[in-house]
Amino acid sequence: MTRERLTLFDTTLRDGAQTTGVDFSLADKRQIAAMLDELGLDYIEGGYPGANPLDTEFFAKRPPLKAHFAAFGMTRRQGRSASNDPGVAALLDADCDCVTFVAKAWDYQVRVALRSTLEDNLDGIRQSVAAAVARGKEVLVDCEHFFDGYKENPDYALACANAAHEAGARWIVLCDTNGGSQPNEVERIVAEVARVIPGAKLGIHAHDDTGQAVAVSLAAVRGGARQIQGALNGLGERCGNANLTTIIGNLLLKSEFSDRFEIGVTRESLTHLTRTSHALDELLNRAPNRHAPYVGASAFATKAGIHASAVLTDPRTYEHVPPESVGNQRRVLVSDQAGKSNIIAELERLGISLAKDDPRLTRLLDEVKEKEAQGYAYEGADASFYLLAKRVLGEVPHYFDIERYSVAVDRRFGVNLGAEEAGAEAIVKLRIDGRSTISAAEGNGPINALDVALRKDLGKYQSFIEDVKLVDYRVRVFQGGTDAVTRVLVECADAKGEIWSTVGVSPNVVDASFEALVDAIVYKLVRSGAV
Repeated sequence: MTRERLTLFDTTLRDGAQTTGVDFSLADKRQIAAMLDELGLDYIEGGYPGANPLDTEFFAKRPPLKAHFAAFGMTRRQGRSASNDPGVAALLDADCDCVTFVAKAWDYQVRVALRSTLEDNLDGIRQSVAAAVARGKEVLVDCEHFFDGYKENPDYALACANAAHEAGARWIVLCDTNGGSQPNEVERIVAEVARVIPGAKLGIHAHDDTGQAVAVSLAAVRGGARQIQGALNGLGERCGNANLTTIIGNLLLKSEFSDRFEIGVTRESLTHLTRTSHALDELLNRAPNRHAPYVGASAFATKAGIHASAVLTDPRTYEHVPPESVGNQRRVLVSDQAGKSNIIAELERLGISLAKDDPRLTRLLDEVKEKEAQGYAYEGADASFYLLAKRVLGEVPHYFDIERYSVAVDRRFGVNLGAEEAGAEAIVKLRIDGRSTISAAEGNGPINALDVALRKDLGKYQSFIEDVKLVDYRVRVFQGGTDAVTRVLVECADAKGEIWSTVGVSPNVVDASFEALVDAIVYKLVRSGAV
């Protein structure tokens, strides 16, 4: 049986940026876009070019993607033509494959929020879509507040959707902007709209204000919609957007959808879902939701008792899907074989081949469990996991020894005790081939100073690390109180564009940072073939 195609539209970099406490850097955006593309999303919405310097710069040099790259913005403003609107011009000039226009579809919003007329709003939709189509752009129209508008004035809400359709929009996206619609009414309304506009052109954009955005999105598919919009890990303003991480798991693993539809994410890509979800959280310095469906650390965890006994006998008794299918793992009662399978899959992803019966695999598994108990987490630190595996396999040369290091933080005052400036000085003593070297450096903080001092003189290895630079630094305290333990992740890059992340753990944040910095240098040396 031929399956229908569902397209997935990711708005993590745009609507997800509205999340309280989330501030993307340009480097963050590029890295996240690459992660989303690798997963297999069909559309990646990059942001709002022209509205802020960050998004404008992001679109000035678009990331290399297989997915459709979308720019977001408003339809032409009241009192202007589409050809004389700077916002529309910025979208049309953006280096993107498609343009997403947001347009009011609730008459109440048009009158109160826009202070415009209903006909002018319709005309703005028509003009904006036509202008983008004329420039060769694929066009999506987010019909904002569609369901609330449809429930109060179905004729006008439908007129907005029709205006977009007739002007040439490829997708007309029905938005539950306030997040209050129920799944059953969304399914009914989408089905009614699909009698006027082909379902193959309808999308759904749901917010999670009642905790039902995923259910609403799937209900819209039942009603006839063939595009789902959302954000990875459910990022978004207020309570968030529909969680694409959960939606992807449901579409691929639940027969109601997997028997009828195909999506761009493959079963093979699905095994990286947990890693991708956690990597995003680490990048944003957020603690992953342990109870998140499919990808949470507790999603397949079982405590002792009758449940644990049943899972040990047959995992299907309390697991709705195999954890390995989404790259997760069974917790507490994980068997040696299941644990090895997870390790083998991760090693293969990193280019390390190891047979299931290799005794070193058991040693590596034990080492990982011990490290995790101490607070290490490798989802966002591939380079540290790579080194851990290579060390167990005996494949990491002994490059240098750390004899000692020290760092001092001070405040430096101006000539007349005016403006003060914080600074730091670090000293690192290494032993390389029996010879000790001492390097000192200043920095704008203790970690910067340590990083500079560590990379100042590595003797015969110096040429291998000349192009290494620290590009990101993240700290998380994961055990509170006076005995707090700190996890530090550092991200480094080189001139070839390779980016790698390492992790350090210690009650002392400086010590944890130094451990991660050392791992970053050793990883570069190993990957460069230094001996």
